Amino acid sequence: MSRTSETFGKKEIRNKQLKKRKDKAQRKLERKEQGKSSFDDMLAWVDENGRICSEPPEKDSKQEIKAENIDVSVPKGGYKKEDVIYTGKIQNYDQRKGFGFISSLQLKNTIFFHITDCSEELKIGEKVTFETQNGLKGLKAYNISKKG
Repeated sequence: MSRTSETFGKKEIRNKQLKKRKDKAQRKLERKEQGKSSFDDMLAWVDENGRICSEPPEKDSKQEIKAENIDVSVPKGGYKKEDVIYTGKIQNYDQRKGFGFISSLQLKNTIFFHITDCSEELKIGEKVTFETQNGLKGLKAYNISKKG
């Protein structure tokens, strides 16, 4: 008599695979019995306010929109961000090196500035107005002037 070539580990793997197949077939039968896997159950609609609904919108509330009127890219002039003028207080300033930091109530963190972006001589504690732009290491203030 010869020994079987199937080891304990191989039997275990085969049994696990067989159990997976049975479980999968059982789940498939349960889904069929529930009958909820139709495509219509998966649809969602968006109303005129942008909320997701389970029912389609009323036909009389629909508006015709021309596809040409929808902007899908950046305008030819480019995206222009409106310049916002912030107010703040000079927190640190080193005259020798020519830079400092402004703390602002509107912005949560301090903003770096360089003396070349200032129109007037500044001192620590002065209130200033400024605009922001992205610098090399984060936000940078420019067009800085004393608040008057």
